[in-house]
Amino acid sequence: MEKVVLITGASSGIGKSIGEFLHHKGFIVYGTSRNPERILNSVFPLVALEVRNPDSIHAAVSKIIATSGRLDIVINNAGVGISGPLEEIPMEEIKNNFETNFFGPIEVMKAALPQMRLQKSGLIINITSIAGYMGLPYRSVYSASKGALELVTEALRMEVKSFGIQITNVAPGDFATNIASRRFHAPVIKDSAYEIPYGNTLKMMDEQVDSGSNPDEMAKAVYEIIQNPNPKIHYKVGVFIQQFSIVLKRILPDKVYEKMLMNHFKL
Repeated sequence: MEKVVLITGASSGIGKSIGEFLHHKGFIVYGTSRNPERILNSVFPLVALEVRNPDSIHAAVSKIIATSGRLDIVINNAGVGISGPLEEIPMEEIKNNFETNFFGPIEVMKAALPQMRLQKSGLIINITSIAGYMGLPYRSVYSASKGALELVTEALRMEVKSFGIQITNVAPGDFATNIASRRFHAPVIKDSAYEIPYGNTLKMMDEQVDSGSNPDEMAKAVYEIIQNPNPKIHYKVGVFIQQFSIVLKRILPDKVYEKMLMNHFKL
């Protein structure tokens, strides 16, 4: 039986790559977009969903279940970047980031879990970030929102395992997508105490995104996870040094690791 897949934020970037890969593998794929009518080249249907609006989420999930009769896999991919000195990021933008990266995925899981319990089966894959494993300078809010989703996933796995439902995290490193264009970044303020170090870090971050890995790597990794009847709790996908940074955080003294990050960002 063909499995039904829901992917949030599937009109571009990693979500689109995953959707196309699974579509060509024979899955019934539904993507979501805030404005699906603007996307003309999708090979799979796009459903309207605003991840910050609980009513929109529940309506989209209900529509997919009504159309297909089931929901086997949910991939929480929708997310936005945010950068800036914590002191200079407006609180409204911090809350907005958590609405998209943390509260939204939780609401999607709440909408999908009843159907999966009914089926006694299901898989939820939360796309987090390698940045969620460490507090990165000028990416504090992004690291926090993705790290929070990692921990929620760890806890929820144990709560739903007896229902036959699997949940896992996939943490990508830097990938060549348009996330930088959609990221909120606090402006570099002239004569601010953070003007020079933040300006330099912002430039470095943009260069890393532009030279990031191919999103198709994430698509293949997600496919492999789907094929695994007993997926791990955490997966990391990215270049070696990004994955190794998580290992170093685990084994190095805190201040040594902090110094390593500060050297990397030239702080």
